[in-house]
Amino acid sequence: MDAILQKVLEAVPFQLTVDGGIEEARRRLRDLPRGAVHPDLRVENHQIDGPAGPIPVRVYWPDDVERPPVTMYFHGGGFAVGDLDTHDGTAREHAVAAGTLVVSVDYRLAPEHPYPAAVDDVWAATRWVADNADRFGADGSRLAVAGDSAGGTLSAVVAQLARDNDGPPIAFQLLWYPSTMWDNSLPSFAENADAPVLDNAAIEAFTRWYAGHVDLSDPPAGLAPGRAADLSGLPPAYIAVAGHDPLRDDGARYAELLAAAGVTVDLHLADTLVHGYLGYAGVVPAATAAADRGLAALRAALHA
Repeated sequence: MDAILQKVLEAVPFQLTVDGGIEEARRRLRDLPRGAVHPDLRVENHQIDGPAGPIPVRVYWPDDVERPPVTMYFHGGGFAVGDLDTHDGTAREHAVAAGTLVVSVDYRLAPEHPYPAAVDDVWAATRWVADNADRFGADGSRLAVAGDSAGGTLSAVVAQLARDNDGPPIAFQLLWYPSTMWDNSLPSFAENADAPVLDNAAIEAFTRWYAGHVDLSDPPAGLAPGRAADLSGLPPAYIAVAGHDPLRDDGARYAELLAAAGVTVDLHLADTLVHGYLGYAGVVPAATAAADRGLAALRAALHA
């Protein structure tokens, strides 16, 4: 593991866990120390119509970009924790580094709202933003989806829904250490069973909360996008995985399947890093470099 990251984890320990229940799990993530990231950006909170009531979103404008492209951002947290505030810095970084309007979506969380509530919300938000990008002075015809962990899963699902429902057209999908296969027999689950930040116990607990009612021997594509019967015709993808992460081989397998279906895909393995490394960008040089690589791919796709 990266030596600087190791020191940071020792100084500020953090482990995703459901110990103490859902509210305690959410508090632990909210209370992580975070530095200011691009504090001068124009940022606004809005609500848009959703399938079960209003969906809060936070909109970020890049500086000095005329009619910027749009990136939908879906936060991570096992489909159960995380919100607009926990991922505010990450959304700001995407807006600045990629020169894109970012719309971060506060989708409904498990266990109160299990699958498919999160999918329904992010899909509704994506369609609304594509139709209403002019309200924000943005170009909805250049649209990407991006997300970390659970948000990466949701991004992959939205890309498939857009393909299967005649739009809105998605230009690019940026998937940070996603869960796509729902297959814990992959080698990285054994190799990284007790990994920092995310371990197998947390994955199992979040899975129960989000999808305990689903037959996981044959999960639907809305839950496990890597199990879709057809992966052709999807937008180009950048998939980022971390060496010390149970989900490493999950993202890598999805990259293999996309490539086999003729989809342009760039897989990047940050072999010295852990799940959630975007949260250490700007602090740990290796995490900063890995984040910059993916954000450069997003920028190139949207400003081609």
